[in-house]
Amino acid sequence: MNTTNTREESASALLKTERSRPENGNLQIESPSTIKVGEAPRWLVIWFWVGIVIALAVAARRFIALARPSGRSLMSGLDATFASRNTLTLTHIIPATAFVVLAPFVLFRTSGKRELERALLLLGVIVGITAYAMSVDAVGGWTERTAVLFFNSLFLFSISRAFMYGQAGAVISMRRWLSRAIGILLGIATTRPVMGIFFATSRFTHLKMNQFFGIAFWIGFSLNTIVVEMWLWTRNHVPD
Repeated sequence: MNTTNTREESASALLKTERSRPENGNLQIESPSTIKVGEAPRWLVIWFWVGIVIALAVAARRFIALARPSGRSLMSGLDATFASRNTLTLTHIIPATAFVVLAPFVLFRTSGKRELERALLLLGVIVGITAYAMSVDAVGGWTERTAVLFFNSLFLFSISRAFMYGQAGAVISMRRWLSRAIGILLGIATTRPVMGIFFATSRFTHLKMNQFFGIAFWIGFSLNTIVVEMWLWTRNHVPD
């Protein structure tokens, strides 16, 4: 008799579990964004918005430099390099700018963002592919090229994982990987203050731009990747 009751209780529990799966899936689909105001610490929100502003400023300057090249600035050598591959540069920075513009809407909106997420993923693929092409003639040589290969591969891996989880309806995991991808891409903004430090100290270090450009890439992208990963771990988001 006890054995029969135990079997019935087990079957009932299994049935309840099966019935709850669609409900859990619906709850996951309606879950809020991974990083949003009120959940993220203030320093992270500030870090994010500063990165957005710097990234857009860098893109704006690049558009201006391509339209009106000048040979008098400290960045004239870099400007000439980008101007020599005008079409590739535009193919890279236009979708990258769109990615940066869309990122806040995806992270901070809690509803009606599925189309924006898909657009962000598509833009990310374009940015990643063109980044490989841009690194062929890297200003910072192999130091920059290895940084691009490593972090760009990590970026595309995060994008692909986000897409896979999105297709499976695992929205929470999808947004975790999307947050990683956004953090990595905004590493390009973090490299700019690092480059500024190298420029300011060049009279003491005697390092030229082609020597510290790649080092700045490694520092900037590493900082962003580590910061985002630490945030995800402190939120008990175990990597998938």
